[in-house]
Amino acid sequence: MNDLAEIISQNEDRIRAEWVRTMSSAVQRADLISKAELDEQCGSILKEIVDGVRTSGPENIASAGWNGARELLTSISSSRARQGFSPIDVAMFVLSLKQPLFVVIREKMAKSPDAMFETVWSATQLLDRLALITTESYTATREELIMRQQQELLELSTPVVKLWDGILALPIIGTLDSARTQVVMESLLQAVVSTNSRYAIIDITGVPTVDTLVAQHLLKTITAARLMGAECIISGVRPQIAQTIVHLGINLEDVITKAKLSDAFALALQRSGRAVVKTAASAANPLSGLFGKREE
Repeated sequence: MNDLAEIISQNEDRIRAEWVRTMSSAVQRADLISKAELDEQCGSILKEIVDGVRTSGPENIASAGWNGARELLTSISSSRARQGFSPIDVAMFVLSLKQPLFVVIREKMAKSPDAMFETVWSATQLLDRLALITTESYTATREELIMRQQQELLELSTPVVKLWDGILALPIIGTLDSARTQVVMESLLQAVVSTNSRYAIIDITGVPTVDTLVAQHLLKTITAARLMGAECIISGVRPQIAQTIVHLGINLEDVITKAKLSDAFALALQRSGRAVVKTAASAANPLSGLFGKREE
């Protein structure tokens, strides 16, 4: 253990330079990280490895003596995951240290084959364990990024549109699941409160199929909106969806449904005491109100 720490400490500059050179073709991404930054990271990791080996040995990297090395590798791996490095790049960042380190160990311990073999084996196991830390950190960061992107896509895919004062529309495209239903419900309720709307139209024209689970999610959203004082109207009920709802025995007796969004909007206007009428001028010339009267 002491031999490994002393070899790295006494030959740090040489090992770091050869390590960076080894990564130049396989790991280093000039478009994502500079050579100076890579050289700094390699030097910091070598120092942490020396401290860890001297304090706790190369076997137990979960001990307190390896806190610095673990935190540094976790930080670097997370940063590279956000920068766009591949999993191979991140893993090879540590594994590529083997070749320059083994070369130096062989030169320094050539006269003691048994000790050299033991040191090489300890270094191999140590670097493999450190590489696993980078892989785990990279995977965790990527999963976090994917979940955040999925959440953002869910929010973008469920816009609440204000059609008129007191009338909202929520077009749904795609399949409703539990996670998306929660986003739909939160978006709709927030819009109901902020706009003080009394009517909300949930348009399911873009929903491919309606099964029992989807219907339950819709009913939950409608119930939540009613508790906030808003009446919901479901539009976009196609013949196939109507047949499926009847076949499954889904109870929508208390829910107002319409085939088209326009019909639902007209009903919402009617119930709110409003009406859309066609004036005589617009009936004769729909563009007259836009461009004015033409002079002869």
